Amino acid sequence: MTQASETQHKTYTTNIGGRELVIETGRLAQQAGGAVTVRMGDTMLLCSATMSTRVREGIDFSRSRLNMKSACMPPDGFPAAFMRREGRPSDRAVLNARVIDRTLRPLFPEDMLNEVQIILTSLAHDPENPVDMLGIVAASAAIVISNIPRNGPVAGARIGLINGELVVNPPTSQMEHSRLDLRVSGTGDAINMVECGAEEVDEETMLKALKLAHESIQPLIQLMNQMRADMGKGKIGLHQ
Repeated sequence: MTQASETQHKTYTTNIGGRELVIETGRLAQQAGGAVTVRMGDTMLLCSATMSTRVREGIDFSRSRLNMKSACMPPDGFPAAFMRREGRPSDRAVLNARVIDRTLRPLFPEDMLNEVQIILTSLAHDPENPVDMLGIVAASAAIVISNIPRNGPVAGARIGLINGELVVNPPTSQMEHSRLDLRVSGTGDAINMVECGAEEVDEETMLKALKLAHESIQPLIQLMNQMRADMGKGKIGLHQ
């Protein structure tokens, strides 16, 4: 197990859709296989990723679990006393977790039976910067620097169609006027997850939006490849 004193603190920065995205590692959750914080605007996520070293007896399928939770005060203040306990996740948290799971799951080795746990915690929330696409980046970055086997990094982007123009990761206030809400995830070579809601957008515009989304995540893919080269751990063997 990696000791806290051996973990390097590093900060990586890139620009997505005209806004700065910052990934930090080495400060929090140092006992995890891999852990990062990702920040855009005033939204910050902590993601930790850990894999069991042994396969549980009787398991013959891939087991991965992704939990999303909020550790910050809601925007309307503290809830009533009977609501303060941590309960089941909200519908939005479940839907966001499914988007992240659909992005990550195809990239694990098909024969991997070891259990994987990914925990995403919202440390701060800026309503203008939603957590779903940042969650994909955080989960992928945590796995990239961990000892979990994986077929390359992934990243995600949201595309809006505002006043006839395609916009990468538009703020929430602008999305209220968008005719398109397209969420795309992919690797450096291909797209592997698409979720979309739209108001009669033509095929040519959709193809341009998909291409723009894939192009916009390339700086994130390159950044995570650099993270893996700088501080990635050796991947552990499977089926132990």
